[in-house]
Amino acid sequence: MQIRIKKLDPFLPDLHYAKPGDAGFDLYAREVTVLEPGVQTAVATGVSIELPVGYVSLVWDKSGLAIKHGLKVLGGVIDAEYRGEYMVGMMNLSDKPYTFEKGDKVAQVLIQKVEHVTFEMIDELSETTRGATGFGSSGK
Repeated sequence: MQIRIKKLDPFLPDLHYAKPGDAGFDLYAREVTVLEPGVQTAVATGVSIELPVGYVSLVWDKSGLAIKHGLKVLGGVIDAEYRGEYMVGMMNLSDKPYTFEKGDKVAQVLIQKVEHVTFEMIDELSETTRGATGFGSSGK
């Protein structure tokens, strides 16, 4: 599959997979953006992406930014019909400010096929061995 990309800033890296077999490709900061502790903001990425109908962009955390700096992606579902600049909603969960310099990696995107389903509203669901148990039901 080929995905069409519109670069809004010619000085940013082209989108690409860092290593063969990677699930996601990186998005980069279009401008200097400071995330203060406990604050959420949108980070501009300088790209618009044209997905075919039936696919979705899923924006995920970069593990290093999440683990080392407490940065969490918010939202993250971008539909195929969207043609605007990809903005990454981020929250700084740490107690230190974090600065994205222009060209820094911000998040990663996975392109996935979307299944559309029909819905049947019913009064009862079928029974399973798990039932409605959750939130630690499989043990520690």
